[in-house]
Amino acid sequence: MARLPARGLLLIAVFSQAACSAPAQPKPAPVTVNPPAPVRAAPVAPVTAAAPAAVRVAPTRPSHLWSTTRLQGIDYVSVDDLAEHYGLKSAWAKTELARTLAEGDRVRFKFETNQRDCYLDGLRVFLGSPVLLHRGDLWVSRPDVIKTIAPLLRPEEHQAHLPPAPPRLIVLDAGHGGSDPGKQNLKLKLNEKDMTLDVVLRLKKVLETRGYAVQLTRSDDSKLAPDQRTDLERRANTANVAGADLFLSIHFNAVEPRDAARVTGTETYVLTPQFQLSSTDNNGDSLTNTAFPANHQDIANVVLGYHLHRSMLQGLKTSDRGFKRGRLRVLCFPACPAALLEAAYLSNDAEAARVGTAAFRQQIAEAIADGVQAYSATLAGLRMAPPLAK
Repeated sequence: MARLPARGLLLIAVFSQAACSAPAQPKPAPVTVNPPAPVRAAPVAPVTAAAPAAVRVAPTRPSHLWSTTRLQGIDYVSVDDLAEHYGLKSAWAKTELARTLAEGDRVRFKFETNQRDCYLDGLRVFLGSPVLLHRGDLWVSRPDVIKTIAPLLRPEEHQAHLPPAPPRLIVLDAGHGGSDPGKQNLKLKLNEKDMTLDVVLRLKKVLETRGYAVQLTRSDDSKLAPDQRTDLERRANTANVAGADLFLSIHFNAVEPRDAARVTGTETYVLTPQFQLSSTDNNGDSLTNTAFPANHQDIANVVLGYHLHRSMLQGLKTSDRGFKRGRLRVLCFPACPAALLEAAYLSNDAEAARVGTAAFRQQIAEAIADGVQAYSATLAGLRMAPPLAK
C-alpha cells in the first residue's frame, strides 16, 4: 500500500478544535486485524469524584538499556536488537525495504524503510520518526521504542507508568456544540456536533450497563465557553475536577472536497510525547519540546489508544487511517489517560450516509466500549500477574 508523507498542520491544530481534518492520503483498504482473545473486565462500582492530584511529567526510564546509533540527530535502535530482546524472528519482507518481526508463525511487526507508520498485528501505528536503513538493517528511533513499541509489546514491563487499577469513572466529550457545528455534510444535512452528541449518549448507556460510572462534558447542543481555546480546556478540566480515570473525546473527520470521494476510515489520537513529532508534522515547532501535563500519561495513553483503535476497526469494518499522535488542545491537559476518536469521514458521502443512521452510531458506541473493556482487561491482567524478576 503506497503511503504519502503527512503534512505539517500541528501548530494550527493545537489551538483549534480537535483534529477533524486530515492530510490527503490514498484510501487504505479495510484491514483484518488479529485481535487478542476477548476478555470482559469485571463490572466496577461507580466512584465518588475527587479533586485530582498535581500532575508531574514522568521521567523517561526505559526498562531496558538499548544499544543505540546516532542517525539524523536521533538515537536509533536496530530492528535486529528489537527481535533479539523480545525473542522474535526477524526477516526481510522486501530486501532493504520492509522487515518483519514474527512470533512463531505470527507476524507481529512490519517496518518499512523511510516510513513513519508501521504495523503491529495488522494495525497501522504511527511513529514519531521514520524507520531508517543503515548498514544493511532497519532502525527505529529510541523514543519510538520506549514510548510506543515496548509498552505495546510488553506492557507488564511498564507497570510503574500505568494506572494501578482498571478505570471506573469515564468522562465522555462530544466534540463541538452550540455555535460550532464542527465538520458538516451539507448534502446529507449532517453536523458533527449532532453526531458526536448522539454517539456519546449511546456510549454512556453502554458503558453504564458494563459497570462504569460516566460523566459528560456536555449533554445538549451547547459549548462550554464562547471562545474555542477556553472551551477545549474546560472539556479536559471536566475530567480533572471529576477525578476521572479516562477521558474520551468523540469526533468525525473531513478532508478537502477534491479528496472526499477517496478518503474514508477511522483514526485514533493520543497526545504526542515531549520531543517527538506529531503524526501530521515533519519538522517540529515551538511546541515540540513542551511538556504538557497529560504527557505524564504517555505510556498509559499508548496502551489505551491501541485498544480503542483496534476495537473501532473490528467493530466498524472501516479503513485503517492509523493510530496517531497529536498535540490537540483537548488532549494536552487531562490528568488521566485520554484519547480522541475520529470514527468516520463526513466528507465522504457514502461513509457519511452510514454515520447518519442510528444503527451505525450504535455500532460506534459499542466499538468504543469494547476498546475501553480491552484496556481495562489489560490493566486487570497486570495486577494479577506475578511480579517480574529483577
